[in-house]
Amino acid sequence: MKKGIHPNYRPVVFQDAAANFSFLSSSTVQTNETVKWEDGNEYPLYKLEISSASHPYFTGKMKFLDTTGRVEKFQNKYKNSAYGKKAGEAKPEEPKAEEKK
Repeated sequence: MKKGIHPNYRPVVFQDAAANFSFLSSSTVQTNETVKWEDGNEYPLYKLEISSASHPYFTGKMKFLDTTGRVEKFQNKYKNSAYGKKAGEAKPEEPKAEEKK
């Protein structure tokens, strides 16, 4: 291996705030925060938005979003436009003055 081109690996604590889950791993990530770990040593802390402890694929718990509310919001937004009208709802056009004769 060439010297001076490889990053320095060090132990880092990764914390998933959503699941209140932490784990210690080796990484090159740069952090400003530190935390005291279970072994009594202090390690750099990196906060995660999601990990295997909170991801639906690994937990088996899916979040169901309020799709009904989203659909209604979309329909209300476009109900007066050409996109919001259903087939057969279009107002029939009145005959022009020339055609009335």
